[in-house]
Amino acid sequence: MKKNNALKAIIIFVFLIPSALFSQEIFGGIEIGSKGVKMSVINVQNIKRGKYDVVDFWTENVAVAKGIAINGKLADADIENAFNVAAKNYTKLVKEYKVEEKNIFIVVSSGVGMAENVDVLLQKLRVFTNIDIAIISSEIEAKLLLKGCIPPKEYADSVILDIGGGNTKGGYVEEFNNDDILIFYPLTLDLGTVTFTEKINKKAKTNTINEYNELLFNALPELREQTDRLYKQSPKVFSKDKIYMSGGAVWAFYTLYKGKSATENFSPFEVKEVAEYNNMIKTDYAKFEAMAAQDKDVEKVLKTYSQKHLITANSILLTLLEKIPNVRSKKIYFTKQGQMAWLLSYIADSAKRVRNIK
Repeated sequence: MKKNNALKAIIIFVFLIPSALFSQEIFGGIEIGSKGVKMSVINVQNIKRGKYDVVDFWTENVAVAKGIAINGKLADADIENAFNVAAKNYTKLVKEYKVEEKNIFIVVSSGVGMAENVDVLLQKLRVFTNIDIAIISSEIEAKLLLKGCIPPKEYADSVILDIGGGNTKGGYVEEFNNDDILIFYPLTLDLGTVTFTEKINKKAKTNTINEYNELLFNALPELREQTDRLYKQSPKVFSKDKIYMSGGAVWAFYTLYKGKSATENFSPFEVKEVAEYNNMIKTDYAKFEAMAAQDKDVEKVLKTYSQKHLITANSILLTLLEKIPNVRSKKIYFTKQGQMAWLLSYIADSAKRVRNIK
């Protein structure tokens, strides 16, 4: 199964667990992210050997984090929406998928977790589910993305970058320590598709695309400056020859530019294609609207993101790539399973209570 192959990167991290543990168990996960709430169901046969199937995975679009860029807080209405969606799907996992409550894990992404009032949402969920909800830091989130998205044989020469709704994160493995534990170097940027869009929108007066493009142009120096700081955190990132990209921004670019969804777990693309699409999404949006009438994958992208979100998302993607020296000589991949890999990794790690990546 192609979907499962992309996630088998987890197996090298799980050799410490007894082979019989969690035999034939169903696990469920709920992740409350900046752009939506994601649910996953996995059937674990033998986690030591990486034997598990993705039973189901779905997303409900709820723009949870849009208030953060305005005042640093989640809006009351967004808290209520996020809670209602999570509670409804928690019940669905228990009743329809027969997941035992002890096997359900709920996490809040780093982009939502940065909100000053995130505890309001956490408390509502704890009362309803009796589960201790975890906030995943951007560093832990990036570690789990790396484990779920990059093939183990490619670790030494690769970097993962994920553009989320609330922020951008990633990292790479540089070496092993004396205990044969992977050393992880994180990369974090406090700008994502939703938060950057809302930050720019605050200055809008006419709400037109032309005005938005002008405002974005004026905001690009800040994005470039923050991207420079991102890479200065761990400059060895420039030595990596393979760049794995995940997140809605990359999914939207790949689907709209290629006119089809990715069929492979790792789909190559080039910086020049991102640059060409950058102009298309700003000046020829009607083309994509026409495509959506004929293609359900394109239609799904346009239902998920507004034109402003698409423009902002691709500006982040293009800036991330263009700030890497000699990027055109590197291999760049859209990792199809990125949106679910880190959550599945978290569920597996939480189940076995093992953390052996630093």
